[in-house]
Amino acid sequence: MTQETQEASLLDVSVVTPQKVLFEGKVQSVILPGEKGIFEVLINHKPLLSLLIIGDIIVDTQSIPIRRGIVRAIKNQVLAIVEGTSH
Repeated sequence: MTQETQEASLLDVSVVTPQKVLFEGKVQSVILPGEKGIFEVLINHKPLLSLLIIGDIIVDTQSIPIRRGIVRAIKNQVLAIVEGTSH
């Protein structure tokens, strides 16, 4: 498998606050604390928009604590805009 093929099977994930970028990169999965429960986004996920509640965003093995925010996933791109970290 070429590097291009491997990157094509990854999600582009950005987790940002109004002040800074908390995470930006290509990952296999992202787990998010949605207002209706924790959910995972994988490659080719159906488009979604969800509110986020206090908890951790997990990108591959990295955990990012948040207070709340919103996430949009479309065409293998995930953007989470969060208000701040919880710890």
